[in-house]
Amino acid sequence: MTSRHNDGPDAAGTGGGTTVTLSDADRAETIDRLYDVALDPERFEALLDHWESTVAPLRAHVDLSAPRLLDDPQIAAHFRRATAFLDRAAIGEAGTGKDGLDAMLAPFERVAALVLDRGGAVRAANPAARRLMGIAERATIRDLPLHGDDRPALAAALSMLFADLGKDTAMLRLRGNGPGHLMVLRLQRCTASDGTDLVLAASNGLHLPEGFCDILRQAFDLTRAEGDILCHLVDCRSIAEIAAGRGRSPDTIRAQIKSILAKTETHSQLELVRLALSMIDMTTATVTSPPARQGVTCAHPDHEVSADRTLVAPDGRRVAWMVLGDMAGRPLLYLPMDFGLVRWPASAEAEARARGLRVIVPLRPGYGSSDMVAHGADYDAALLEDTERVLRAEGVRRCPVLSLGDDLYYAVQLARRDPARITGILACAGMLPLTRRAQFERMDKWHRFILAGAKYTPHLLPFMVKAGFLLARRIGKSGFTRAIYGESGADIATFENPEVSEAILDGSEVALSATHSAHEAFARQLVGGQLEDWSGDLVALKGALPVILMNGAQDPQVPRATYEEFRRDHPWIEYHLFEDAGQLVFFRHWRAALDRLAPLVAEADAK
Repeated sequence: MTSRHNDGPDAAGTGGGTTVTLSDADRAETIDRLYDVALDPERFEALLDHWESTVAPLRAHVDLSAPRLLDDPQIAAHFRRATAFLDRAAIGEAGTGKDGLDAMLAPFERVAALVLDRGGAVRAANPAARRLMGIAERATIRDLPLHGDDRPALAAALSMLFADLGKDTAMLRLRGNGPGHLMVLRLQRCTASDGTDLVLAASNGLHLPEGFCDILRQAFDLTRAEGDILCHLVDCRSIAEIAAGRGRSPDTIRAQIKSILAKTETHSQLELVRLALSMIDMTTATVTSPPARQGVTCAHPDHEVSADRTLVAPDGRRVAWMVLGDMAGRPLLYLPMDFGLVRWPASAEAEARARGLRVIVPLRPGYGSSDMVAHGADYDAALLEDTERVLRAEGVRRCPVLSLGDDLYYAVQLARRDPARITGILACAGMLPLTRRAQFERMDKWHRFILAGAKYTPHLLPFMVKAGFLLARRIGKSGFTRAIYGESGADIATFENPEVSEAILDGSEVALSATHSAHEAFARQLVGGQLEDWSGDLVALKGALPVILMNGAQDPQVPRATYEEFRRDHPWIEYHLFEDAGQLVFFRHWRAALDRLAPLVAEADAK
């Protein structure tokens, strides 16, 4: 790891006189992995691992109270560009109905793409490859339209990838059969559904998408001439061919290419072409906009849910909420965490009905049928105001709050805004203010990647979150859930319960579905107030109302050491620790939670 930091009285961004940045080598590798994810969200975990090994040592050099890391214009510019190209990824990937080898080729519509096995046989090819490369059935790499002397280079690259020597991608520039014809192949190792290792090869044998040159110009601030030259390079034209076609001298074209390299922060024509090729698939996809959002439905007979209830906020936004349990029962406000876990296990919802509980579940801005707030608006303020509107619409004068995870922050803010309304707070997997660097470092890698990213590099967070949501869509929410809880045996065991997995997968439709992604709202919450030190608001509730934490000892976000620090910092809070649970503690011990809520519900009735 070759990251470095510079000390000096004029350094900015850390609160402690230190500017922390990346070495040239780390910056280059980060940018490379960034565009890998933009092309294939399934590379997200590789970016996560690289980012953590690169950035974790840098966190030690900044002040936790002012922890801005990597105010690096090169990194920030590439994150913005990669985010823009993620925006062009098709939102409804999971609903395409394609699987197996077809699923590997599905993202490549205009790009010639094929799948190769260890023996060099073509296992599958998309229509563009069959048309542009003349690939027939039972073809091998010997049948590809390559110069005979270049075929060994392709065979060697395949052997290297299949050998799994720590490298799973390669870029080759090869000669075609025709005179002066060049071909760029991007190779990436992948795994079929049956576990077979394969290599996906995407070629520049393509028809450039309509508007592609305009997109490149906008992304890299190129002149029209530079944009055209870049498109010619992508099409593998030589400098001499470009010069002749444009009526310019080769030296002029070389000078313009030098300018393009500077603007794109690349160091060679091959790297430049690779960057552009990584973006082609993003331009061919279409974004499915999420205005026609839906509420949550569930097939389980005990999942009886009211239709979405809605109101219109003063700014014209639609605000929606759900009601679980007894539709005419005693109110309980439920805050379902930023994963949007708005459903309970069917048995828990049936128990809520039996106990006469009316569980009110606001759908925060940007989730489900609730409209997102404007770009410059205060997201936290809108969330709290919308929740209060929902409670008024339900006629709730007093009620307790059940919150999950870091939504304890919002429960505390609601109690501070209207102390007479909230009778108590029960936080399952509750996260109190994080006041120590170690509390971030102890988290499991998925939670640390997002939360430490929000704390230390909030300007880079939109890409991280958007790529994570796209990965969840690509591999399925079930696979994604198992990935993020993979280091918590208790959470995995809880999720494997069919009632729990049904509740989580169906409930989280408000966050991610075939037609909707709440990635922007998710990110906006993280850069709000919850990762600041809100200890003053919490302590203000001491003696005013009960605050109860029910945590799991195997919580990947709040492990035992952090939980014990919470207990020492705030001994007045009531704590319960479950050894057999993690962050999904409510879904495992919902009955204990409802039992502890009972007196708080009764108190709301009594006054």
